[in-house]
Amino acid sequence: MSQMLKSSGAMAAATLTSRVLGLFREVVYARFMGAEAVASAFTLAFQAPNLFRRLLGEGALTAAFIPIFKQKEITQGEAEMWRSANAVISGLVAAALAITVFVVVVITIVLAACDPILDDETKLMLQLLRLMFPYMLLVCLAAVFIGMANARGHFFVPALGAVALNVVMIASALFLAPRMGVRLDQQIFGLATGVLVAGLIQAFFQLPSLTREGYRYEWVSPWRDPTVREVVQKMLPGSIGVAAFQINVLLTSWFAFWLGKDIVAKFNYAVRLMELPQGMFGISLATYMLPALSGLAAAKKYPEFRQTLSQGLSYLSFANLLAAAIALGLAEPIVRLIFERGKFTPEATIRTAHALMCLAPGLLMFSMNNILARAFYALNDIQTPMKISVFCLTLNLLLAFGLVQWYKEAGLGAANTLSACVNTGLLTYALRKKLSRLGLTDVRNTMFILVPNALLAAGVAWICSRYWQTHFGYTTLALKTGAVFVPGGIATFVYWLVALASGVPAAREILALLSRKSPSATAS
Repeated sequence: MSQMLKSSGAMAAATLTSRVLGLFREVVYARFMGAEAVASAFTLAFQAPNLFRRLLGEGALTAAFIPIFKQKEITQGEAEMWRSANAVISGLVAAALAITVFVVVVITIVLAACDPILDDETKLMLQLLRLMFPYMLLVCLAAVFIGMANARGHFFVPALGAVALNVVMIASALFLAPRMGVRLDQQIFGLATGVLVAGLIQAFFQLPSLTREGYRYEWVSPWRDPTVREVVQKMLPGSIGVAAFQINVLLTSWFAFWLGKDIVAKFNYAVRLMELPQGMFGISLATYMLPALSGLAAAKKYPEFRQTLSQGLSYLSFANLLAAAIALGLAEPIVRLIFERGKFTPEATIRTAHALMCLAPGLLMFSMNNILARAFYALNDIQTPMKISVFCLTLNLLLAFGLVQWYKEAGLGAANTLSACVNTGLLTYALRKKLSRLGLTDVRNTMFILVPNALLAAGVAWICSRYWQTHFGYTTLALKTGAVFVPGGIATFVYWLVALASGVPAAREILALLSRKSPSATAS
C-alpha cells in the first residue's frame, strides 16, 4: 500500500506540475483567443493529433507494450528487451509517418477541391489540422519512451516531459503567435507551430534517463517481428478499450462544431478543468498499477491482484470524489477565476460552468475506467474492454445527438458522464465474471460513505460560495480567488473530517503518508 502511494504519488507530483502548467496554458489560450469560432477551430484541429497522445501516452500503447516489455526482461534478458523495444519503435515510426503523410495529402486535396463550399471556420480548422497533424508522429515516440521508462521503474522524470511541452506551448502563445499577423485567424497559426515544437521536445526529453539504463536505438525491421505483431494485436482494440472518453470527446466535438461554432471551445475548457484531478491521481495511479497488476497476473497471484486493484480503486475514489464535489459546487467561480479575462467573456464563463457541472459527476467513472481496463490488459484480455467501449461509444454518440441540440456544451458533458457510468458498470461486471469474484467489498462499503460525503461537501461549497458572492462579490482578482479557495477549503475540511471519523481506510493511509516527515519515519 505504501509503495503504491509513494510511486503513484511521485508521479502525481510531476503530473500535477504538468497539469497546473497545462491549466495555465489554457488560461493563456483563453485570454488570447477567447471561446468563439476561431478558438473552436483550433481546439478541434488540435484534438485529432492530441488524441494519439491520450491513446498512446495514457492508454493503449503502454497498456499493450509494458507487460510484453517486462516479460522480455524477466524471461529473455535485457538484450532481447531492448531489441524488442527497438522493433516496436521502428514499426511505430514507420506507421505514424505513413498516416501523417496520408492525412496531410487528403486535407490538402479537400481544401483545394472544396474551397467554394467550405465556410471560413471549417477552412481554418482544416488548415490548422494539416499543420499540427505531424505532432502525432512525435507523440508516438514520446509514448514508447515513457512506457519503457515506466517499465524500468522511472515515473517522475518521464512525467516531467509534459511539463516541457506545456512550457513551449505557453511561450508560443505569449511570444510567437502575436507576431504571426494582425487578425486572430492569422495569429492562431503561431499556436499550431508551438504544438509541433513542443512535441519534438517532449519526445527527446525522455532519452537521457533511458540512455543511463543502457538503451541505444537502432533500426530493427518490424515487418515480421513477433513482438511488434503482438503489440499491434493488443494495441488496436485497446485504443478503444482504454480511451473511450477521449474518443467520445473528439467525435462529439466534431458533431457539435457543425451545430454551433463556439460549442467546442467552451466544452473543451470544461474538459481541461476535469483533466487536472483526473490526470494528477487517476492517470498516475493507473500508470503505476499496470506493471504491478501485470506482474501479479503473470505469477498467478490472484488474491494479491484483487487486493491491489481494490486498494487502487479505494484511493482513486477518495481523491476523485472530493475533486468532483468541488467542481460541482464551485463550477462558476472556478471558471471565472481561471479563464474570465481578455477575450473570454462572462457569457462564456456561465456556459463553460454548465458543462463543467455536467462533467463533474462522471469524474470518478472516467478514472475508474482507466484502472479497470488496465486490469483486463494485465490479464491479457483485450477484447472485453474493447466490446464494452464500442457499446458505450455508440451510446454516447446517441446521447450527444439528442442533448447537444438543446443544451449545447452542457449536453455534451451530460452525454459523456452517462456513457462513462455505463462503461464502469459493464467493466466491473465483466471483470467479476472473469475473476469469479473481485473482492471489492471494502470499496463498495467505502463508497456508501464517500458518495454522500461528496454530496455534502458539494453542498457546503455551494452554500459558502453563495454567501461569498452576496457579501463580498468578485470584482477583483483577490475576491475571485477567495470565492474559490475559501468555500473549497471549508468543503475539503468537511470531507476529510467525515471520512476520518467514518474510518475510511484511504483517508487514514494518505494522511499517515503525508505526516511521515521525521528521519526515523522515513528510514522505517
